[in-house]
Amino acid sequence: MATFLYKLGRLSFRRRRYVALLWVLLLGGIGYASSAAPAPPADSFSMPGTDSQKAFDLLDERFPAASAEGATARVVIRAPEGEKITDPAAKAEVNQLVTALGKGPQVAGVADPYKANAVSKDGTTAYASVTYKVISTELTDKTHDALTGATDRTRAEGFTVETGGDAVQAEQEMGGSAELIGIAVSAVVLVITFGSLIAAGLPLLTAIIGVGIGVSGIAALGSVLNLSGTTSTLAMMIGLAVGIDYALFIVSRYRAEIAEGRESEEAAGRATGTAGSAVVFAGLTVIVALAGLSVVNIPMLTKMGLAAAATVAIAVLIALTMIPALLGFAGKRALRRKDRKNLGKPAATHSARDAKDAKPNLGTRWARLVLRRPVTVLLIGVLGLSAVAIPATSLELGLPDEGTSAPDTTQRKAYDMLSESFGAGFNGPLMVTVDTGGAKHAAAAAKTVGTSLAKVDGVAAVTPASVNPAGDTAIITVVPTTGPSDHETEELVKTIRSTASGLEADTNSDVLVTGQTAMTIDFSQTLNDALLPYLGLVVGLAFLLLMLVFRSVLVPLKAALGFLLSVAAALGAVVAVFQWGWLADIVGVDQPGPIMSMMPIFMIGVVFGLAMDYEVFLVTRMREAYVHGARPAEAVVTGFKHGGRVVGAAAIIMISVFSGFIMENNDMIKMMGFGLAIAVFFDAFVVRMAIVPAVLALLGKSAWWLPRWLDKILPNVDVEGEKLHKTLAPSSSPAAEEERELEPVRG
Repeated sequence: MATFLYKLGRLSFRRRRYVALLWVLLLGGIGYASSAAPAPPADSFSMPGTDSQKAFDLLDERFPAASAEGATARVVIRAPEGEKITDPAAKAEVNQLVTALGKGPQVAGVADPYKANAVSKDGTTAYASVTYKVISTELTDKTHDALTGATDRTRAEGFTVETGGDAVQAEQEMGGSAELIGIAVSAVVLVITFGSLIAAGLPLLTAIIGVGIGVSGIAALGSVLNLSGTTSTLAMMIGLAVGIDYALFIVSRYRAEIAEGRESEEAAGRATGTAGSAVVFAGLTVIVALAGLSVVNIPMLTKMGLAAAATVAIAVLIALTMIPALLGFAGKRALRRKDRKNLGKPAATHSARDAKDAKPNLGTRWARLVLRRPVTVLLIGVLGLSAVAIPATSLELGLPDEGTSAPDTTQRKAYDMLSESFGAGFNGPLMVTVDTGGAKHAAAAAKTVGTSLAKVDGVAAVTPASVNPAGDTAIITVVPTTGPSDHETEELVKTIRSTASGLEADTNSDVLVTGQTAMTIDFSQTLNDALLPYLGLVVGLAFLLLMLVFRSVLVPLKAALGFLLSVAAALGAVVAVFQWGWLADIVGVDQPGPIMSMMPIFMIGVVFGLAMDYEVFLVTRMREAYVHGARPAEAVVTGFKHGGRVVGAAAIIMISVFSGFIMENNDMIKMMGFGLAIAVFFDAFVVRMAIVPAVLALLGKSAWWLPRWLDKILPNVDVEGEKLHKTLAPSSSPAAEEERELEPVRG
C-alpha cells in the first residue's frame, strides 16, 4: 500500500492543477445539485419491529384523519387569581381560544377541554389539545404565528397561557456558528504547530472542501434516499474534525521529509506513502465504527452513520490526492521561514540539528519521563480515568422532554402547570390501541380493556375509547400517576404489555401500547439490546485492521482496552454534567435529567473510530522505527519525537471542533459535542499519550509479537513503508538515510 500511495502522491504533485481543478469542480457540481434538488424530507422517527411502532402504523392506517404522527400542541390555560376556569366569563374566553386555535393553518382538530374532561379538580386550570395534519418540521411560519397569536390574545385578558408539545417553535440561539468556532480555534492551533500560514491553511482548506462535498451530497440525495436535514449534523461534525487531522499528518510528514534534504515531489510522495497509509487505516476504523450503527436497526441512526462514514471517506481521498497537489503549489513555502533559509546551508543545517538534539522537544522529554516511571504513569492514568468513570454507574437513559427544558420557556411552564393541576402523568399519557382484526366489536373490546387497565397500579385515569368509523379499532388513553421519565412509568408500560396477552384472549383482539413515553422506552430498550452486538462488531473489525497495521496481537488489544477506559470516563463526565448537574451553568445545561438513550452507543461508535486515529498515527511511527532497527524503548521515544506534537495538535483541533457544538441550543447536539470533546481529551492525552507508552515500555519486544502462523496468513499492507524504503534506498541521499533518527533513551 505504501508504494501505491507513494506513486499516487507524486502523480498528484505533478498533476496538481488537474487534481485541484477536479476537486473544485466536484464541489461546485455537487453544490449546484444540492441547490437544485427538492427540499430534504422532514425528520421521521421509526423503530421497526417494536410494539409502539406497530401501534403507530396501525393508527395511521385505521385513523388517517387523526394524524397519529402529526404535530401536537397542548395549550394550558389558568384562570386569574381567585377565579375559576369554569366561571361563565372564563368559559367564554376559553371557548373563543379553542375556536381561534381550530381556524389555524394545518390544524386537524382541537379538543374542547370542557368536553374532553380536561379541567383540573380545583377548577383553576384547563388544557386544549391541538392536532396538526403534518409533523412538526413541516409546520409553516403562518401556523406557528396563528398558535402564538391565539394564545397571546387570551393572555392579554389576564389568563396564564402556556404552550407545550412538538408543534411549539423552539428558540434557536446559535444558528450554526459552532463550525466557525471550531475552524477558528483550529486555525490558531495549526499556525502555532506549523509556524507557517500556508502550511496551516492547507488542512483547513481541504477539510472545508471535503465537508462541503459531503454535506452537499447529502442534501442533493436527500429526497432520493430519504435523508433528512439533520442527517448532515454528524457528517459535518466528524468530517470537519478528521478532515483537518488527516491533512495535518500528511503535511507534517512532508515537512519532515523536506527537512531531511529531499526534493518537494519526492517528499510529497514519501509523505503520502507513509503518513497516507496511516490515514487510510485510521479512516477505515472510523468508517467501520460509523457504518456499524446500522446494526442498531433504527433508520435515523443508520442514515446518520452512513452519511458521516461517506464524508470520512471523502476526507481520506482528499488527504491522499489534494494535499499532495496543494503541496505542489506551496513547495518549500510550507516550511517555517527560518527552516527555508537553512535548506541550502549544510553547515547551518547541521548546527541547527545539533542544537535541536541538545534540547529535545517536548514529545521526546515526555516519552523519556514515561519510560523511567512506566508503572507510576500507568497507575495514575488508569486510576484517574476509573475515578472519572464512576458516575457512569448511575447512568439513567431517556429522551429529553419538556420537563428538562429551561425554566423560563413556555414549554417548561406548560409542563409544570399540567403536573401541578392534573398530575405528572398527564405530560406523558399512554395510547393503548385495540385491534379486532376486521371484526366490528372494537367498542366492546376497548371497554373491557379500559376497565381492566383502570385497576392496574400506577394508572391515574383511563379515558373512554375512541373508535374508528369501521368499528374495528379503538384508542384508549391511559394516564400514569408518574411522569414520563420516571422509572415507575416504564414499569407500568411493562405491566400493561405483560397483561396484554390475557386481555387479547378475553376480547379476541390485539392490544398494543404506544405514545411518546412508550416510544422512548422502546427506543432505550432497542439501543440496549444492540449495544453488545455493536460493540463486538466494531471492536472485532477494528482489532483485525490494527493487527494488519501493527503486525501484533498485544498492540491492538491494548488499543481496544484503552478505548473502553476512555469512553467509560467520558460517559462518567457526561452523567456528572448533564444528569447530576455538575458545572451545569458553565456548560449551559438548563435542567439536568436523563442521558439521551442513543448517547452510549453513539459515543462508542464515534469515539472508537477517533481513538484509533491517534493509535494509528502515534504507534505507526513507533512501529516504523522498530522495523528499521530501533530497540523498543528507542522506538517509543522516536514515535513521540516525530508524532507527539502533531497528535497533540490534532487532538486539540478535534476537541475545539466538538466543543463548538456545546454552544448550540439543541440538547442532543450539546450533549454530543461535550461527550465527544471530553472523550477525545481523555483518549488522546491520557490513554494514547500516557498509558500507551507506559504499556509499551513494560511489554518491550513482546508488544510486537505475532505468532508465525498468523504472520503467514495476514497480508502485509506495509503501513510503515518498509518495502517503500527498500525500493527507494538506492536513490535516497546517504545523509538523509543516515539521519533517520533513532532517539537514545537517557536515564
